Amino acid sequence: MQEESLLMDIIVNPHTVPHYVSYAFLASLILVGVAFSIRGSLALVPRGIQNFVEVMVESLLKLSEENIGHHWGKYFFPLIGTIGLYILVCNFMGLIPGFTAPTSNINTTASMAVPVFLATHYYGIRVHGVKYIKHFLGPIVWLAPMMFVIEFIGHLVRPVTLSVRLFGNMIAKHMILFALALLAPVVVPVAILGLGVLVSLIQAFVFVLLTALYLAGSVEEAH
Repeated sequence: MQEESLLMDIIVNPHTVPHYVSYAFLASLILVGVAFSIRGSLALVPRGIQNFVEVMVESLLKLSEENIGHHWGKYFFPLIGTIGLYILVCNFMGLIPGFTAPTSNINTTASMAVPVFLATHYYGIRVHGVKYIKHFLGPIVWLAPMMFVIEFIGHLVRPVTLSVRLFGNMIAKHMILFALALLAPVVVPVAILGLGVLVSLIQAFVFVLLTALYLAGSVEEAH
């Protein structure tokens, strides 16, 4: 199957650097550029792009604190906020003609899901030490061996579900937009584009919400 021609092909050879890599770097550059732009023109009364970014950042901070707690919510906010904004930019890039969403490739979504999985257990061990094993044993002693196996498998599946859910929804959105653009190139894609914006927002929200819940479960006391 021949790879579609995109805007970044003018700068980067898609056979040397795949689309999901080049557009992932572009999304990173967009976020860095916006950050430096806002930093250079900070205003006490935010407006324009600063106002929009502050709303997004405050929403992610609120989500983090509500699900992890005030202390750990602020501690994990840089990770959760970065992932949330990055996924959002990547998802929206797929709605722009000549661009593609890096999150429609399993390699991009897995590159975010695996660090979340590792961070979850790193902080679980760091906070609880050896007692972290209690998170896998359940409240009933004689069921502990079975619960350990179930919990162990459940934790191993987490990065798979995180990456596949985001990847599957993004690739499905891309295929639907492409198919409907061929069938009705004017009317239908406009309506589907609105649906694409909604899907992009929801999938970014679901990813960061699950990340927050996984981190919350690792640092809280086992019951």
